[in-house]
Amino acid sequence: MTSASPDLIVDGAAILTADPARPFLKTGWVEVTGGRITAIRDTRPERIDPKTRIVPGAGRVLTPGFVNVHTHAILSMVRGVAEDMGFAPAYTMGVPHGHDVRPDEAHALAQLGALEALSFGSTLINDSFTHQEIALPAMAQTGIRAFGCGRIHDVDFTRVHLGDWRYDDAIGDWTLGLAAELIDRFHDPEPLQTGVVLAPHAPDTCSRALLTRVRELRDAHGLRINTHVSQSRVEVDFIRERDGMTPPELLDEVGLMDDRLIGAHCIHLTESDIARLGRAEAHLAHIAKGNQTHGCLAPTAKLRKAGMNLALATDNMHADMVELMRWALATGRLQEGGITADWQPAMAFEAATMGGARALGLEAEIGSIETGKRADLVLFDFRRPHLRPMTDVLGTLVHTGQGRDVETVIVGGKVVIEGGEPVRVDKMAVLEAAETAAAALWDRARTEAASTDAGAAQAH
Repeated sequence: MTSASPDLIVDGAAILTADPARPFLKTGWVEVTGGRITAIRDTRPERIDPKTRIVPGAGRVLTPGFVNVHTHAILSMVRGVAEDMGFAPAYTMGVPHGHDVRPDEAHALAQLGALEALSFGSTLINDSFTHQEIALPAMAQTGIRAFGCGRIHDVDFTRVHLGDWRYDDAIGDWTLGLAAELIDRFHDPEPLQTGVVLAPHAPDTCSRALLTRVRELRDAHGLRINTHVSQSRVEVDFIRERDGMTPPELLDEVGLMDDRLIGAHCIHLTESDIARLGRAEAHLAHIAKGNQTHGCLAPTAKLRKAGMNLALATDNMHADMVELMRWALATGRLQEGGITADWQPAMAFEAATMGGARALGLEAEIGSIETGKRADLVLFDFRRPHLRPMTDVLGTLVHTGQGRDVETVIVGGKVVIEGGEPVRVDKMAVLEAAETAAAALWDRARTEAASTDAGAAQAH
């Protein structure tokens, strides 16, 4: 505790801390000074400086901000469609693709994705897609901590959705160069408002030589890696044919298989792959809802037992990390064949908070409510029928809570969502800009698809 008056006090909330030493306070007061948590009290302070901001906590539940380790905010442009396609948008004909997105559209759609995540209680998202030099500052403008990277690849993405795989050194040079520029401009470990996590798109869209260069860039700057791993049979079969091994084996050979790797999906794995990922103490970006929506389950039970750290991610699905905790819990229980001690709400909550912080190497800074950590805090309004009675607060949040129950979000000690509404951006302006951008992208995608179909018909 410091002698200075706190800047802000969360006043009398039930607290889920994500700190194993003290996981729950039925009623508590959290003091914040200079962007960090300076005290956690069991009783209300006797004297409060009139200048201290009081955030009401009665009837609310306070949690750490959620850490979403693998997102594609701009892919909100395919919402309501990609869920039913059965395959990733980048590989699919007739939908907008990353190379189709124009700078103004990237700004609008990235800001929509960030605002959605922030409103649902994520205080940090790790994003990857195109135009990240535009997306990162656009997302950070909402008040969220925006980490990310442009997708690094040397496959020609303008041909992949046509089933034509071509690698080009010039494309690799370009995407790796963009990543290097992004590090110089936006990787800022002190305020943590923006940061870079290198994002080679996937083993099948990167040549072995490019993956080696990514490792070199990672090592030069002490960064982390975020990549899709064994997300589809197409990827696994392609790497087997191209390299004579599985995607995790390839990542191991090029030096990317270690505790700095965040592997998204990790669905189609061999028993050897699972053991390899576990030995490396890599981090699983578990996209429970996205995987199940496409009819797949990542072997999370085996991966956890092997030694992987479980973190949660929404990918291009809607950004409700509260709902995602339920999907993650269901995934584990389906694999275990029932309810077990290893698959309980506390596990899902840990994955959404400290698991994500650990994946990003930020466990000493964020992910739990502890004195000295950054004040990234979320207040859920439990004065709602579906959240009562409060017999077991954590179980109720995980099983019946929703992101839209968030009332207040605090990032670095600053209130950025108040009364469920954003403080730093105009919500309706964000929605309207994103709607306009998505409509233009879909118009162009449909025109391209029609032209391709017409050309194919003429050829026959």
